[in-house]
Amino acid sequence: MTTLPTAPDTWIRRYHQAPNGTVQLVCFPHAGGSASFYFPVSTALSPGVEVSAVQYPGRQDRRAEPNIDSLPALADAIFPVVRPLADRPLAFFGHSMGALLAYEVALRLEADGAPPLTRLYVSGRRAPSRYRPDAVHRQGDAGIVAELRRLSATDSELLGDPETLEMILPAIKSDYKAVETYEHTPGQSVSSPIYALIGDDDPKVTAEEANAWAEHTTGSFEMRTFPGGHFYLVDQSAAVIRLIATDLSTSRRS
Repeated sequence: MTTLPTAPDTWIRRYHQAPNGTVQLVCFPHAGGSASFYFPVSTALSPGVEVSAVQYPGRQDRRAEPNIDSLPALADAIFPVVRPLADRPLAFFGHSMGALLAYEVALRLEADGAPPLTRLYVSGRRAPSRYRPDAVHRQGDAGIVAELRRLSATDSELLGDPETLEMILPAIKSDYKAVETYEHTPGQSVSSPIYALIGDDDPKVTAEEANAWAEHTTGSFEMRTFPGGHFYLVDQSAAVIRLIATDLSTSRRS
């Protein structure tokens, strides 16, 4: 069995120091994504919010490390790294696969006695109890690239570059396997409030599937729909960041 590193610097990227921020926001990337995806969020919210982003193994500066193709195993590895952060107000934001992963880490935090998250933002993902027979990870490289093009997950020019594909496909395959083989444990829920965000033209999640996140918390639930597809949050970044900033400010005063 491979021993996974537990040093915070291995897993957490903090692009702007904001030790006096009223709340911490930890961001979880999508399948195939990396921590740098959230650099604009950190730029926009600092110094009022201290933003951290999780860097999964197998990409960017962790490319030499083996990928983790199990969502529970990945959550188990991240939990001890973020547990010390729970001594201050803490919120999670996860997009697509990152939404499920943020939820699983939140479950582990509460099971360990940590205070509930200030807010759990779940973006571009159906609720854990809503399944589809997805099997992209079982397809060949061509099928995976076609899926990435469909979702506009990666610049189309990069997807035509063999060297780039050689670098990114192993992590993408592993992440897709992790999310597509994930099974929610019935009866589990968090007590932190959940805020679901989706694009109105996202082929990966319907409004009904996103609304079902309400079943996974004993706290409050809200949902917001934006124009766009699976990666609506790229074109709508200003609106999404504004929502987070306002919502976190309001929640801290309540």
